Amino acid sequence: MSVLAYPLALAAAATFAVAIPLEHRAADRTPDVGGFSPRQLGSFARATLQNRWWLLGMGLNTLGFGMHALALSLGGLTVVQPLLVANLLFALPVNHWLRREPIKRIELVWAAVLVVGLCGFLLIATARVAHTHEPADRGPAIVAGVIVVLVAAGLAFAARRAGGGTGATLLGVVTGVMFAVTASLIKECTAILTHGPLALLTSWQLYGLAVAGAAGLLFNQLAYQAGPLSASLPAIAVVDPLVAILLGITVFDENLRHSPPAIIGEVVALALLALGGIHLARLERLPKAAPAKGADELPDLPGHRSHPST
Repeated sequence: MSVLAYPLALAAAATFAVAIPLEHRAADRTPDVGGFSPRQLGSFARATLQNRWWLLGMGLNTLGFGMHALALSLGGLTVVQPLLVANLLFALPVNHWLRREPIKRIELVWAAVLVVGLCGFLLIATARVAHTHEPADRGPAIVAGVIVVLVAAGLAFAARRAGGGTGATLLGVVTGVMFAVTASLIKECTAILTHGPLALLTSWQLYGLAVAGAAGLLFNQLAYQAGPLSASLPAIAVVDPLVAILLGITVFDENLRHSPPAIIGEVVALALLALGGIHLARLERLPKAAPAKGADELPDLPGHRSHPST
């Protein structure tokens, strides 16, 4: 594994952190999906694609996507995806600067817990371990695909019934799962590309990536619209790396230390990572918007619309 994977993954995390409030703003200015009917989803998608803040966020995401793909080409899913949780650390000073408020001590505490968990996992699980990433095992890949579809459909249905903050959290879980699947397919596509563009164009992984990526973007915006950012962001930030680690081990045969002491240390580190990420994301809130002059003429990044769960 190349050491360049680490700074590239962190740079991608920083870029994604700046895009998050822009995407959340776009979600606040799109029609409610209500019952998730095809017509409502179509209207939501059209309004999103025409929203200038979503387009700006997608521009940043495209830049982050490039660095993310390069990081995945140089390192494993089990390393790169956990590093993306650092977007919460980058978002912390950005949003406080926009709100012109000092960072609170409790936020620094949970940020430290997240850093300890992240560094602890990387050191325990991957230090001096030979990096391996095999082509997807057909059997586990099919099983994983079926599970992903069932989980996404079940949670989306539950979110439709729950609504509010609970619905946003459930949609955040679906988003995290889809982001992890997208990352695994990016990893596969970068490996296939080494055999030439034609090999990539004729591979199912490229078209699977397009479907998974589009689904991830849709669920991401739906999660942002359904409730406050503090409801959806923790689920996205935590589920994405955990599912990616699971896929890396079971589908792509990536190596982690697997002695009993190492497994215990990895579980503890991931628990700290999840705990820090959940609390840090729940404490985060976007800056309040100034009174609107027009449809999209706010001078600052916005907060979210009022929800019953806020």
